Amino acid sequence: MTIFSGSAVIDRNNTAGFGENAIVAIYTQSEVIGQHQSIAYSTDGGYTFTKYEGNPVLMGDIADFRDPKVTWDGDHWLMTLACQQEIRFYASPNLKEWTYLSSFGKGVGAHGGVWECPELLKMSNVKCQMSNDKYVLLVSINPGGPFGGSATQYFIGDWDGKEFKCENGKCENGQMNWLDYGKDNYSTFTFHNSPDGRLVAMGWMSNWQYAEVVPTVAFRSQNTIARDLFLFTDDEGEYRLGSVPSPESLALRGEETRYLPDAGIVELELDGKQDALITLSNDKGEKVVMNLDVHRRTFSMDRTASGDCSFSHDFAARTVAPLFVKRDTYKVLLFIDHCSIEAFDAEGAWSMTNLVFPSEPYNHLDVQGGEAKIYTIR
Repeated sequence: MTIFSGSAVIDRNNTAGFGENAIVAIYTQSEVIGQHQSIAYSTDGGYTFTKYEGNPVLMGDIADFRDPKVTWDGDHWLMTLACQQEIRFYASPNLKEWTYLSSFGKGVGAHGGVWECPELLKMSNVKCQMSNDKYVLLVSINPGGPFGGSATQYFIGDWDGKEFKCENGKCENGQMNWLDYGKDNYSTFTFHNSPDGRLVAMGWMSNWQYAEVVPTVAFRSQNTIARDLFLFTDDEGEYRLGSVPSPESLALRGEETRYLPDAGIVELELDGKQDALITLSNDKGEKVVMNLDVHRRTFSMDRTASGDCSFSHDFAARTVAPLFVKRDTYKVLLFIDHCSIEAFDAEGAWSMTNLVFPSEPYNHLDVQGGEAKIYTIR
């Protein structure tokens, strides 16, 4: 048996009978004969887990029946489950017995590959001052991303306790909504009950096109920095899912410096009336070129000359994000690590996550069309 992705909850009311405040993990049990959902519980704060003797708690009836995300919904548990190229919803009073509610996905969104790692999020009204709460359904897909391979799409709509109904017009006319416009943010998950009602998200920073062959030695992938998710409206009046670095991520900013450190944070202020060009490079001539195109209203990142791209013909790429909101001044944040660049619109209209593998750290920054401040990371 192989254990695939899942989620964990704190059973405060002892609905499963394992004990008050038991931690219950819900995971996919993958076997030769199929995929099923099982649970394990911990009564020592998560140090050890015991598999439930009655597993599996939900038998699969198709291939690719996996990745359960479980949350509390009113007076019962809700499971959001990926099933081939649709999402199914199940309800349970006790995490052991599950009843099918509905399915979502036929005819909407991207269908270039298997749907994975879903999550149903209840969004706050604060940012866009909506009269009613909206829901967002996150769905990862592989392949079928906007630049090939893995990516995370989303749908905005309503949840009535049984069905998710997509209300965003972009769902019906064949256009896709992407959480991130790089090649390396996939399988995004959030933490529920975060401080101040925030939705804090992290993603797996890689792509199944090359995840198993990246030129690393001591590790084989990492997570993105923590990000806060929220809804906003674009210049066309459409709801969009925004993403900004979480306050805890911004707190990593150290002292301002004149030189680009091995790992650092760059704050860019770019003139919204002219194009801007941002180039990160090293003494070997390896470089990443970013372009704010105010006429086409896009932000792009070109890593084709970023360093080692030889391990996969899918790695060298230029990724492009729509700006969504026109501004007089664009503020962009770059989180730069040894082998990754995470770029953000400072107000959350778009994000872009890309791996890079330079032979030595980028130590030069050139900005045309704006100004930059460079900070160390604590």
